[in-house]
Amino acid sequence: MEVTLVMIKILAVVVFGLFLSGCAITEPVVVIAQHGQVLRGTTTASMVTGGSFSVTDGNLMCSGDYNAWNTSRTITMQVLCSDGRKGIIIATREKSGIAGSGTVHLNDGTEGTFIFGPAAANF
Repeated sequence: MEVTLVMIKILAVVVFGLFLSGCAITEPVVVIAQHGQVLRGTTTASMVTGGSFSVTDGNLMCSGDYNAWNTSRTITMQVLCSDGRKGIIIATREKSGIAGSGTVHLNDGTEGTFIFGPAAANF
């Protein structure tokens, strides 16, 4: 009976690990900068590795990480671009938690807006 209990505990740990490894949501993102530059990419929220995003226009790439466990409606995160610019993103989630919009403010004064979630796939 003791061996059976140990096997059940091991099985539970394995199943829980498999469950967590599959708990990630990836959604499209589109950023529209102030002069019409459009960057497209994805954002991924994972229960294991946290949140990350990356967008590009084919030349410029900007990316960053965020706390995927943060359940606040509005979150702030840092962004770093391949040309050395960096800045702050403020994102506001819709009720679904997987869609929303926000603003980008880079250190050279560049600003933009973005949307993420299913609506971003239409751009």
